[in-house]
This record gives sequence, C-alpha cells and structure tokens, in this order.
Amino acid sequence: MKRSGILHPQLARVLAELGHGDFLVVADAGLPVPINVQRIDLAFAAGKPRFVEVLDAVLGEMEVERVILAAEIRAAAPRVFFDEVWRRLEGLPKVMIKGHEFVPHEEFKALTHRARAVVRTGEFTPYANVILVSGVVF
Repeated sequence: MKRSGILHPQLARVLAELGHGDFLVVADAGLPVPINVQRIDLAFAAGKPRFVEVLDAVLGEMEVERVILAAEIRAAAPRVFFDEVWRRLEGLPKVMIKGHEFVPHEEFKALTHRARAVVRTGEFTPYANVILVSGVVF
C-alpha cells in the first residue's frame, strides 16, 4: 500500500506516464470531457474535492513547465479564488521561464482534446480549469 502522495490509482498511473509536453487538465465539475480523453472523476459532492486541493496534490508530483487557463477565469471567478490558484501556478520555477497563457474558454475546451486525462474535481467556481503542460525533471 502506498503511504503518501497521490493514492488514487488511476491518477497516480497517469502522472507516472506523462511525457514532456503532455497535457493534464485539472477541471471544475462542469467542464465537458472529450469522449476520447481519459476522465478521472474525483468529485463526490458539490465542492468536494476542491479544485485547489487537487491542484496541490498534482503539483506535488508533476513537473510542470507551462500552464494554460481560460481567460474568463479572471473576471468570472471570485478574486480570492483566482489569487489562490495563481499563487500556486506562478510559483512553479519552469512556468516562470516558459510562461503561461490565457485563452478564450472555447479554445481552452478545444485544447482538452489533446489531454492525456481530465481530472474532474467537485469545484463549482466558474472557469476553475487549468491545463498543466508536463516538463522534464532535468
């Protein structure tokens, strides 16, 4: 039995299989998941688990070099939520170098078709979605 880190077997496997440039989406409860993309559904009640809880767990195990968010999150999500998410993302060393991107929500949804998986949270905050682009650890 694993004693720490991501315990969910499907999520742990996907994280271990990520290669350089692969997309992993951490999503709110409402983001449509493309039929051809693996869905890892962690939601068990409204707001549970929270987006930031899942994001923290994933960031603890994934090398992220770039992030993509829907531009609408800045206006539609409560400021305190956006600030909480943004603090986590801007603090990633490679994201500071390779950058971040805000795209229209429709474009964001189109990009999810390229994802290795979409991790669905129970988050009900509008546009609480991020594409994490996998980096390399060297």
